[in-house]
Amino acid sequence: MNWIAWALLLAVVAVATPRYFAASGFRWPIGPSPTSVVLAAVLAVAGTLAAIGNHLPDAGQVPRELVVIASVAAATLGGGPVTETVFRLAAFKRARNAPGEALMLDASPLRGGMWIGLLERAAIASTLWAAWPEGLAVVLAVKGLGRFSELKQHAAAEQFILGTFVSVLWACAAVGVGMLVGV
Repeated sequence: MNWIAWALLLAVVAVATPRYFAASGFRWPIGPSPTSVVLAAVLAVAGTLAAIGNHLPDAGQVPRELVVIASVAAATLGGGPVTETVFRLAAFKRARNAPGEALMLDASPLRGGMWIGLLERAAIASTLWAAWPEGLAVVLAVKGLGRFSELKQHAAAEQFILGTFVSVLWACAAVGVGMLVGV
């Protein structure tokens, strides 16, 4: 079961990676919201199989190095689509004068978030695997200092908090699944 869980952890990477090539014209057949649902489901199934597999007799163990690499990659790449979906859900607002009309999406007040998010999730996953949870505080402090001047806007502060929470929770979940697989 652990080998299947490990393969699913790699599937998170495979499903999430094309999203980062969208700027080059590459189009993934499913949108960001369905991709997020698929990523969350695959990660949940991987965690469940890893938890069950660890309680079976003669459970084959996946080499720890492979698990660490797969979980850091899943944490880094898988969090982007999930974070985007949370942003979309938070940014939708109904038009005031036209009940029943389509929803509008607010523009993002923060730029460069994709790269910051990738680095943030990689750093969080790495500090957790290194058994240095204090590294979380360092990562979040550096991120906060880097965005300090932009956080005076209400929309930017809200996006910063949402993005940080989603990134941290996703990275912790991916590492948690990895730890279950590698136990």
